[in-house]
Amino acid sequence: MPHSHLIKPLIGEQYPTIDYGKGVYLYDTDGHEYVDACSGAVTANLGHGMEEILQSIVNQGNKVAFVYRSQFSNQPAEELASFLNEKTGYPWTFFVNSGSEAVETAIKIAIQHWQEKGKPLKRKILSRWLSYHGITFGALSASGHPSRRERFDSFLGDWPTIEPPYCAHCPFGKTYPSCGLACASQLDTMISRIGAANIAAFIAEPIIGAAGGAITPPKGYYGRIKEICEAHDILFISDEVMTGCGRTGTFLALEQWGVKADIVAVGKGLSAGYAPIAATLISEKIMEPIVHGSKVIMSGHTFSGNPMSATAALAVLKLIDSERIIEGVDQKGTYLKNLLEKCRTEFSFIQDIRGRGLMWGIEFDERGTGFTSFIVQNGVENGILLYPASAGIDGRKGSAIMVAPPLNSTKRELEEIVKRLRRTFQMAAENWKVT
Repeated sequence: MPHSHLIKPLIGEQYPTIDYGKGVYLYDTDGHEYVDACSGAVTANLGHGMEEILQSIVNQGNKVAFVYRSQFSNQPAEELASFLNEKTGYPWTFFVNSGSEAVETAIKIAIQHWQEKGKPLKRKILSRWLSYHGITFGALSASGHPSRRERFDSFLGDWPTIEPPYCAHCPFGKTYPSCGLACASQLDTMISRIGAANIAAFIAEPIIGAAGGAITPPKGYYGRIKEICEAHDILFISDEVMTGCGRTGTFLALEQWGVKADIVAVGKGLSAGYAPIAATLISEKIMEPIVHGSKVIMSGHTFSGNPMSATAALAVLKLIDSERIIEGVDQKGTYLKNLLEKCRTEFSFIQDIRGRGLMWGIEFDERGTGFTSFIVQNGVENGILLYPASAGIDGRKGSAIMVAPPLNSTKRELEEIVKRLRRTFQMAAENWKVT
């Protein structure tokens, strides 16, 4: 093959070249079919090749493709912000290009909020171990993802402070509910040690994605977290880049715990992969001192809220809304979970299955280094795309994958996903040797 000038995730590795996609399926240039069981990076919430979305992008492109945010507003961005307000109740939206940038913006706004209130010492950000908030320095500083931190550790802030709500491997050696939510109460302890006067915000993923394989907190967890934050006058940032826009069965996952964050980061499913866009959603309370103070959010990106990306996201969200797709996610999720549980009875190396809606994690027992890669690579051979995830209380030794198909997948397509997944597990049972 000719030399590629494109830097791939693993340099020197030969990747299939994609030709086209339709629905939950992707096809490469050699004619191989793949069922997209993880929506790419838990992004393609409506699958591939949705004509109405693509046509809306073309129509906008025929009008104007780009304007700079400091010179103009544009109708698609205005409408998208209004739509998000209607769906979430957050009256302010700042558009960016990726989830990492949405998290960075959320952190900047939290710090600026306190500056404008005359409390500049409140600038520390607390977070959890086994978390992933993005690859830029600020977002990575907030991430408790050991393997992704280590190369840049000397440059990163030492932000992760508390243990994850990891019931399958409780870091406190307790069992829910007799544990008394010790993992949440630890936040109170850490705030007391650091001093609330120095802390701007606490950030968490409602369901832990890449760093934990859909670790899902128990009932009452986020209520306790929010209570602690409010008691100490600390903001709560919810990173819904992966879980937002209907992935878990509600528009924002945190709704399922009956809690509302002060600031929310959304991305991925916001445009379902049809264009690069993400957003930071901000409550009135957080914006109030800025609106009556500097009137400027100290953040900005060249392509923020550009009309093409905003159009794509608006078309995606309107389609999800008009076809009532989120309303069907719980039922489909239960169906998928039951299919996955049948696999669990067949393969002893499956240790835990967890998640909500159409975001499921499968954790394996300690098969040794490389088992996740083995499953993902053999999945490709069996025509199924799976998302690798870290697991284990140290975030290094465990193995997990995520199954998160498009929200509009049919039951037959979910059955096909599990059929190919079972074939992949069978290969692992026959060929992988525990090291």
